[in-house]
Amino acid sequence: MNLLSSAFGWLSDPANWSGSDGIPTRLLEHLDYFARSLALALVIAMPLGVLTGHTGRGGFALLSIANAARALPTLGVVIIVVLAVGSVTSLWPVLIALTALAIPPILVNTYEGIRNVDADLKDAARGMGMTGWQVLRQVELPVAMPLILLGIRTAAIQIVSTATIAAYVALGGFGRYIIDGLAIRAIDTEVAGGAILVVVLALLVGAAFIVLRRVLVPAGVRHQS
Repeated sequence: MNLLSSAFGWLSDPANWSGSDGIPTRLLEHLDYFARSLALALVIAMPLGVLTGHTGRGGFALLSIANAARALPTLGVVIIVVLAVGSVTSLWPVLIALTALAIPPILVNTYEGIRNVDADLKDAARGMGMTGWQVLRQVELPVAMPLILLGIRTAAIQIVSTATIAAYVALGGFGRYIIDGLAIRAIDTEVAGGAILVVVLALLVGAAFIVLRRVLVPAGVRHQS
């Protein structure tokens, strides 16, 4: 309880809510890393997952690569890219590492979602004269959407939780509180407060996807899933 009290005391201190090191500024930095990484992962993983799931070609190789990527140590990737780029203040090492972390769940869930759509539904759609593109857009994607969104939600929460690594390469975000707090041994205030902020943000992201699911998934598919 003392740890939580100290952490909430730090969070409620007005001094921590203003200036370049204030919580609003660090939140915007954290969300910036999150948005860029998730966008890159979606651009890379979604088309590959949809294409391989729809055609049924290359699925085994794709899943093998995705599963291998899950084993990559995120901080190790950051350090390797920093050494390759030659700059500890570049954003690219963080974006590459977070994107690599987010691609596997999006890729695998998109592939599995499209691939496992009931064959009878697809045959019925083709029997009605739909083209392959129409079957994908009007049948496969809506039916697969719950699983696809689950993959994106998993990736989003992982990015939010792991974006604290940006502080290791002199960038910002909520990880700054954890790294700086450890440096001055402010474990029960700054470190704990930063960790609470990360947890709350991850919970909010998860809640946002619950709302997004209700918007994007057709009611019939949502009830069935």
